[in-house]
Amino acid sequence: MEGVSPPTRAQLAAARDRTIPDVLAPGLAVMFCGINPSLYSAATGHHFARPGNRFWPALHLSGFTPRLLRPDEQDLLPQFGLGVTNLVARATARADELSAEELAAGGERLVAVVDEYRPHTVAIVGVTAYRVAFGVPHAVIGPQDERIGEAKLWVLPNPSGLNAHFQLNDVAAEFRALREQG
Repeated sequence: MEGVSPPTRAQLAAARDRTIPDVLAPGLAVMFCGINPSLYSAATGHHFARPGNRFWPALHLSGFTPRLLRPDEQDLLPQFGLGVTNLVARATARADELSAEELAAGGERLVAVVDEYRPHTVAIVGVTAYRVAFGVPHAVIGPQDERIGEAKLWVLPNPSGLNAHFQLNDVAAEFRALREQG
């Protein structure tokens, strides 16, 4: 983030189990749902804030935003018809620290959030988390037959830099497919 010092090791350690506020508004075109905040995100208070995370570049490259937004500009998302929440609110160093029970409870919470905000489409970023949270073991990336309430449902690749299966252009292509077909 421009002009902002990265969190120290102590600040990252103190961020464990912290939560960060959702960025939501009623009637969004797309509600993006991450797995859970990283320690970096929790320390800064911004979604997808860890350097190397490809969420913000993918949003821009796919045409969702007219320019590359920084994580500290997350509050601009609703003006583009976009929002962000997480399946699990608590921050961890790695998503694999979450239990299946936490992910399932997060899926139930997401259903309530969707019912309240009524987005057109929900895009869950992380196929493995989606499979566990919603009990769909063979789900693949892309549009799903299921819906959450009235919202269409898409599963996108996890934009974390730790996801070596997808490079930035691959992630952006999946985001673009959602924008064009969602």
